[in-house]
Amino acid sequence: MISFSKPAKYIFIGKITLRSQLAYVVDFVIRSLFLLLILYIFMQLWQTTFAGEGTTAINGYSFKQMMWYLVFTESMVLATPSLCTRIEEEVKSGDVAFKLIRPVSFLAFHYVEYMSEVAIRFVINLLLGSTIAFLMVGSLPVGAGLAWLPLMAFGGFTVNFMLGMLVALSAFWVEETRGLEFVYNKILFTVGGMLMPLELFPDKLQQIGHWLPFQAIVYFPARTAVGMHHGEIAGMLAVQWLWAALIGLVVWLVYRKGVRKLNVNGG
Repeated sequence: MISFSKPAKYIFIGKITLRSQLAYVVDFVIRSLFLLLILYIFMQLWQTTFAGEGTTAINGYSFKQMMWYLVFTESMVLATPSLCTRIEEEVKSGDVAFKLIRPVSFLAFHYVEYMSEVAIRFVINLLLGSTIAFLMVGSLPVGAGLAWLPLMAFGGFTVNFMLGMLVALSAFWVEETRGLEFVYNKILFTVGGMLMPLELFPDKLQQIGHWLPFQAIVYFPARTAVGMHHGEIAGMLAVQWLWAALIGLVVWLVYRKGVRKLNVNGG
């Protein structure tokens, strides 16, 4: 049995991952320049939309809030590494056999590594995206919602890890998981609220979105950060961590079953 009793192991793993990621900060900055193209395209799109509607706000979102909303969602999505690629390669190469016998939890190892990478990438993306948004539409008023962003983003990344790992663990049964990851990402783009707030969707689609875990990943953090409905922060945090716990349980069960299959097949 793998023990979780020594958190120092995972702190050390996090430190090593951070140091490794810091060695490639320039690469991340260059990659993050993709944000400039994305935000410019969306700025033109939403300028046309607001002008066509002849209004300064759509479902409570002003043009400035909409652009900053996209800064937060895009910064989070572009910060997440591909778990499917990582787990799939470990299974195909046989490295998973060595990682399973390490004196650390396989799932916890990947979680700490994932969150350490995300921390660096998210900060870089957010700094660059905020600079671009400031030059395009001006500053976002600093409020209580923005102060909750780190905690909301942490919960969002945790839910995203759980869902991503659930898809990635299918590599124990199938050779290619990137197709499943592609579908998952497209769901996150739409009903997950990455491309636009759920309030802008048709009522039926909004109801579906509010019953799914995808809203907890980027929609909750971005919605809070731009100052929408501060009174719902506690409820959104509760929903985030409820989904994290439920999906985490499913991930653990799938992992246990996958490991047994791997042992039986001699992998």
